[in-house]
Amino acid sequence: MKIAIIDMGTNTFNLLIAEIIKGGGYRILLKDKAGVKLGKGGINQNKISSEAFQRAIDAIDKHLKTIQKYNVGQIFTTATSGVRSAQNGKELVDILEKQFNIKIQIISGDEEAELIYRGVKQTVEFNEHNALILDIGGGSNEFVIANKSGLLWKKSFDLGMARLLDRFNPSDPITSHEIAAVENYIDNNLTPLYEAIKKYQPTKLIGCSGTFDSFRAMIMAKKESIPDHIKEENHYLINLDDYKNLHQELIQSTTAERLKMEGLEIVRVEIIVLASIFVNFILRKLTLKTIIQSNFAIKEGLMDKILNSKI
Repeated sequence: MKIAIIDMGTNTFNLLIAEIIKGGGYRILLKDKAGVKLGKGGINQNKISSEAFQRAIDAIDKHLKTIQKYNVGQIFTTATSGVRSAQNGKELVDILEKQFNIKIQIISGDEEAELIYRGVKQTVEFNEHNALILDIGGGSNEFVIANKSGLLWKKSFDLGMARLLDRFNPSDPITSHEIAAVENYIDNNLTPLYEAIKKYQPTKLIGCSGTFDSFRAMIMAKKESIPDHIKEENHYLINLDDYKNLHQELIQSTTAERLKMEGLEIVRVEIIVLASIFVNFILRKLTLKTIIQSNFAIKEGLMDKILNSKI
């Protein structure tokens, strides 16, 4: 049987189509995405604008037309922070369910964090040392601490990049004063994370979803040659110096310059600077020296849950 998963994120609606393999597991047939920017023009007022409503409708329409080509047996659709925190998020869900005859589950921050862990553990081998997983979204950021024994701690923070962009509306390029203000705001809102870090003392950062995918693509684009097996792997060890160089380039760049950067998707041009500031702050604050990028996150985590439990 073939299954389709639509992950309604705040910045992008992501599509995964997979075939269940007899005897266990699944094979990915297609991954696709559509930019929606649900948070543009109202995320910190907890509203989705009428323009974002239309972008969401267009994205679901696009994905369902793709799904029709694959003879899919079941479609699972989840909505995350951009929908669950909006006063009119349920209204958007009702419109989409009625127009397209689909069922949409609005998942909590805790559920989102669990699915991220389920996705990441399919690509990254955990050992006895604790690792910190970070998924940077548009509406929220999920932190998970885990090791080979399982998930130890998880929490979702309403510090997504669309929220930060709307709150700070930084200059182009961003100024050092604005960077300090962003970092101070982040710092003041991460107390539960700091308490968990003291308890579990993770030794590495595992990053997933669009921000870290972009870091990987942009760093790879700067290298003269990358072995094919590295390109095809579902995780990538990001050299810390490579990341630091990219971070400096990003915080000094203008929007026009970022539009020309190889490996950076257009939908992330506005938010990648703030995302890099967030990651750089976490690395520095928590003194983490290792970054691993994972291609798998919520969608693949939901596939794991579908295959291994009743939902």
